[in-house]
Amino acid sequence: MTRLFLLSLCTLFWTTANAGPQINVGTVYDYLDGEKSTYLKRVFNSGDSTAFVKVNVLEIVYDEGGQPREVPVTSAADGASRNGLMASPARLIIPAQGMQGTRLLYMGERERERYFRVRFVPVVPEKEDDFVVSGEEREDYKKTLSAGVNVMTGFGTVFFVRPKDARYDTVLNDTGNRYEVRNNGNTVVVVDEFKSCSLDKETDCGATVKHHVMAGRTFAFDKEKGREYRFKLVEGERRQDLKVVSR
Repeated sequence: MTRLFLLSLCTLFWTTANAGPQINVGTVYDYLDGEKSTYLKRVFNSGDSTAFVKVNVLEIVYDEGGQPREVPVTSAADGASRNGLMASPARLIIPAQGMQGTRLLYMGERERERYFRVRFVPVVPEKEDDFVVSGEEREDYKKTLSAGVNVMTGFGTVFFVRPKDARYDTVLNDTGNRYEVRNNGNTVVVVDEFKSCSLDKETDCGATVKHHVMAGRTFAFDKEKGREYRFKLVEGERRQDLKVVSR
């Protein structure tokens, strides 16, 4: 049975402004290559007030049936070091129209690929949040937000940690009525900007989507007559533009 690895944007909504902080985390999917251990993630605030943002990290693991679940990142067995991904700093104070970065640091084994959910959640600072602000500044900020109806929106991104010795081995299988992309490597490949269009009517196209194909998995689609399928096959730094025509 064909299995797809589709990770979508996880958006968190907290209704509290037309005015206020508005954060933007850029790309939803980020990848840490095998020879690297850190990744700088920039968070922008296009709003008109300061954004106080918590960064939360959970690991995405899969059961025997291929179903994902999110679990806390734990320490190594000896208790001496963290085994997984951490964000430093995990609390961001981003001024209006400004930017702040957090460094995503991976520690632990790199024999296999691992996946993490990184959430950026705007909050109203409280004493227990460890934001370096005074009580007076905290109260002033609350008063500023309470002056209107505010919408503070957070975002969840997906972070792929490739194995130390990443290997790409993608097999394309084109039959009469079906097309398959089989990942025989040990790290995720991306079927990017996938779109199906009519051969007769150029404007008759489906939505453009992105598919992640994990190691050992297959992405496949049935070919309809009179349709053309276009996508980019991304293997790390290598990108191929592919087109499949079904007449």
